Amino acid sequence: MLRPSPTDIEVKFEGGNMITETDLTGKIVYANRLFLKMTGYSKEELIGTPHSIIRHPDMPKKCFEMMWKAVNTGNYWEGYVKNLRKDGAYYWVIVVVTPKFDDDGKICGYIAVRKPPGDFTLEEMKELYMNMMDAEKYERTNGIMTLI
Repeated sequence: MLRPSPTDIEVKFEGGNMITETDLTGKIVYANRLFLKMTGYSKEELIGTPHSIIRHPDMPKKCFEMMWKAVNTGNYWEGYVKNLRKDGAYYWVIVVVTPKFDDDGKICGYIAVRKPPGDFTLEEMKELYMNMMDAEKYERTNGIMTLI
């Protein structure tokens, strides 16, 4: 499935909890109705698709590296995420990602619950992420990682 081209249109996420579950490889196995409505995708389009289909290019890769490190070691990860909708618009959420365990205590998947962000903290996160993206651009052009 092709990823949409991002636009500068923000769609406010204002209520409820969006929930998804993925398998160990990050492919979507469940998405609740609110997630489908907010992303613009149908259930048929999303099930079996990598969750990264909604990753906005403005999101620093380091955020997802930290998330995978946390959940793959049995911990949860919480953060602000800018997601990409099917129509190219975007929305912000606070997401908590937790590992899902089988009866033997082994990780068998992941659950993500999203809620609306507060405006004040969101503005701070937008600035932080822009700085992180600038650092990633610097890393790509000079081969040096600069932490902000």
